[in-house]
Amino acid sequence: MIRSAPLALALACALATSPSYAAQDKPTPSAKELLDASKPAEWRTPDPANLLYMQLPAGRVVIELAPDFTPLHAQNIRTLVSQHYFDGLAIVRVQDNFVTQWDDPDGDDGGDKAKMHPLGKAKATLPPEFTRAIDPKQPWTPLPDGDIYAPQVGFSEGFPVARDPASGKEWLVQCYGMVGVGRDVPPDSGNGNALYAVIGQAPRRLDHNLAVAGRVLQGMQYLSALPRGTGPMGFYEKAGERTPILSVKLASELPAAEREQIQVLRTGSPTFAALIDAARHGHNTFYPTPVGKVGICDIHAPVRVDGKPL
Repeated sequence: MIRSAPLALALACALATSPSYAAQDKPTPSAKELLDASKPAEWRTPDPANLLYMQLPAGRVVIELAPDFTPLHAQNIRTLVSQHYFDGLAIVRVQDNFVTQWDDPDGDDGGDKAKMHPLGKAKATLPPEFTRAIDPKQPWTPLPDGDIYAPQVGFSEGFPVARDPASGKEWLVQCYGMVGVGRDVPPDSGNGNALYAVIGQAPRRLDHNLAVAGRVLQGMQYLSALPRGTGPMGFYEKAGERTPILSVKLASELPAAEREQIQVLRTGSPTFAALIDAARHGHNTFYPTPVGKVGICDIHAPVRVDGKPL
């Protein structure tokens, strides 16, 4: 793949401060070692207005919204959460190697969702927000090895992103842990009242066909380890199989003492560049041969809570 000079320059800048491990005989530092050596300034604290706390019986799931990419959906989801729309709903679908979806179980049983759980001040339809225009001011850390689904891939503010310079568009990528917006056939039918998290191999065929609203920062185990639904597309066939949602709250609506002390590694930082380099060239006694490449969904922006990486 031939890269443009600006992209090649950006990649060189992103990786310049990271040591390359390709030609080293000693084992590559582990991710833990690299993170332990990171600087405080390399970590960012997400805006509490963009953090959702979804309380399940087994524990808390923390989701960071992506308003720079899907601002209308982020705002609609905030409105729904502030109105306690999701409280008492359920995880209605767990499809193996695909997604876990939460929604109104009455709606999925053929009921009238709008009557059972009114949207209140939230909008019933939204422009799709499957893609957005490339913003040159937005942080961008490119990956060096290309992608078969998009001309360019990289990271922006911790989120995996694909780009097409020819169309001037970019979009969030459907990687493990990303949170998307369920919809019906009309492109504007996804308003954020039905959400899913990717729990399997990255379903990249969904890229720029569904809006992606954010990603799970903490608690993926409570979504990925649920029993698989036995109905079509992984829907639960019996009400008793569903996992109830006890509550969904915005972190900004909670006292500071009740918020998670959560941080995300900046994807433009030297430590993240070192993690990319180690993933490409990493080797040790168990993995003696570096793979030499890395895919967009093979790298995740690390998260730490109370100063301890998850």
